[in-house]
Amino acid sequence: MSKSSRSFWAFVVGAAAGAVVGILYAPDKGENTRSKLYFQLNKYRDQLKQLINDIVDGKEVIETSAKSEGKKVVQDAKIKAEKLLEDVEKMMTQIKAK
Repeated sequence: MSKSSRSFWAFVVGAAAGAVVGILYAPDKGENTRSKLYFQLNKYRDQLKQLINDIVDGKEVIETSAKSEGKKVVQDAKIKAEKLLEDVEKMMTQIKAK
């Protein structure tokens, strides 16, 4: 994986973690916070599913000068998106249980 794609994913993961921590420490009631978090995670889950489908269908194929490197990046993005989707669904289950 190239340095720029690692940096991109590090930024995305950091931003997501920051958002979650910010929401959890918000001065709102726990029930309201969980409801908002559940709504946002549900929205992101749908977007991730759509992204995975687009990648599988070839709609979001990244064009680069090195086609093999591009395929690796797309495959890595697909794997990471699926992992994020699993994490989002786990978090939604935990939130819903409370």
